Amino acid sequence: MKIKLEEFGVSHLINKIFLEMSKFLEIIQQDKPVLVDFFAEWCGPCKMMSPILKEVKDILGEKVSIIKIDVDKNQPLAVKYQVRGVPTLILYKAGKQVWKQSGVVQKKDLVSIINSFS
Repeated sequence: MKIKLEEFGVSHLINKIFLEMSKFLEIIQQDKPVLVDFFAEWCGPCKMMSPILKEVKDILGEKVSIIKIDVDKNQPLAVKYQVRGVPTLILYKAGKQVWKQSGVVQKKDLVSIINSFS
């Protein structure tokens, strides 16, 4: 199964990466927090999250990894992680889910949540 991930780089450019499921699992095993944004291209609130995530990455830099997963292109992954609506944000720390929320989350709230797990 191929998984399309988009990772926010420090330069705020989205690098599109095709990874196997094992690579996804490897990414969420990091010691630093990993924020996963399950989104859909057609979703209005998802489009609102993209600039918020870029700002969060700008503030937190290397303290966090942020990846985006298109649920329409990765349905098995969305099912596996019980994503029932988009956007759904899931925060992992050392492979364990530590926070999950559906809907738009404001920048200050995300920064605070991520910092609490740094």
